[in-house]
Amino acid sequence: MRRSLQFRLSAWLSALITIMAAMGTVVAFKVAFHEANEVQDGQLLQVAALITPHMLDVVKAEAREQVAGADPESKLVIQTLNEAGPVLLPAASPDGLQNATVEGVTWRVVIKTLADGKRVLVGQKTLGRDEIARNSALATIMPFAVLVPLLLIALRVIVSRMFRPLAMLSSSLDVRSDHDLSPLSGAHLPSEITPFVVAINRLLMRVSTSVASQRRFIADAAHELRSPLTALSLQAERLDACDLSSVARERLDAMRRGLRRSRDLLNQLLTFARLQGGHSEQEGVVRMQEVYRNVLEELMPLAEARRIDIGVSSDADVIVNAPYSDMLVLVRNIVDNAIRYTPEGGRVDLSMGADAHHAWIRVDDTGPGIRDEDQRRVFDPFYRVLGNDAEGSGLGLSIVSTIAARLQAGIELLNTKPAGLAVTVRFKG
Repeated sequence: MRRSLQFRLSAWLSALITIMAAMGTVVAFKVAFHEANEVQDGQLLQVAALITPHMLDVVKAEAREQVAGADPESKLVIQTLNEAGPVLLPAASPDGLQNATVEGVTWRVVIKTLADGKRVLVGQKTLGRDEIARNSALATIMPFAVLVPLLLIALRVIVSRMFRPLAMLSSSLDVRSDHDLSPLSGAHLPSEITPFVVAINRLLMRVSTSVASQRRFIADAAHELRSPLTALSLQAERLDACDLSSVARERLDAMRRGLRRSRDLLNQLLTFARLQGGHSEQEGVVRMQEVYRNVLEELMPLAEARRIDIGVSSDADVIVNAPYSDMLVLVRNIVDNAIRYTPEGGRVDLSMGADAHHAWIRVDDTGPGIRDEDQRRVFDPFYRVLGNDAEGSGLGLSIVSTIAARLQAGIELLNTKPAGLAVTVRFKG
């Protein structure tokens, strides 16, 4: 969170608003408190101005009465300086506004000399005045207490909306396939972010060019190697018709097996390069029973040579929306792996089904299975599990993974008991 630009911007702006609001609250409180006291001083002066020699006794009598609903602390005291009362001040006290402390109580008083020479005191306890001023000041700053939290919430929403295009761009990158190197869209992005998007697009273009060059190299190399391998295979067939010694025959058989493995590797390399290039035929309605039938016809000789019992255990057909060639390659590679890694005399079962959300296919074998720590790595190109002497190039499951990713399908590997592996592919609904 500390490295988040959105979080830091929100935090700094929130802190700035809070500090400025606190400073404004303090200043507003002090100003309102001072103004309230000045208003009360003005009221004391006005009361004193209304007192005349003829009205003095009446005003004094009225001031002694308790006003209903009035705060006793804010009651006005009107008396002359030479009479006993709550406020006892020296006779020499000057006229005008002043503070006085009598028996520990602070008063705010106005002294006025009347036309007949009498000196009148109009006073009010400071405690009551301060309470009135404090309430007035609190009422003044109350909007700060209400509006500042609302402002912070609004700030959080505004900053979040400002960064929403970046979040959407990040989400679009997360759902991209591994082979999608198309440029990023800079629409609706802040102008400060646009240069980064342009730089990333240039990088994606360079990476795309480099990857395409590597794919072309693999495909061209595989094509170029096909001709000499074909020629060598023909020469091996001619040698097989000759009268050879048992030692030469063994070496010829080993050479033919090596040529066959090389041809298989070249075919897988070409398939892998085609899939990596992202080119595929249009999706169509694929019946999995037909795919299974074609794969079994192609791989049955390999299964018979290893005395493997192979067949389809599902009667119902499943329909998948996908390119037919991709489904054929996917199933062929899964079944080919199952046959090669299943010991002689084993069994390989093909099944299929569908539920409310997914269509699925499954291939079960009675081979050694795959350890949990190797199950992620078996989809890497050319990775082979150690301790296994089965023939293979390590590209079969990589091809399966590439096709599944393009079809947005999920692959599950499950070791079965007592021995074997179940490969399940679930297709999107």
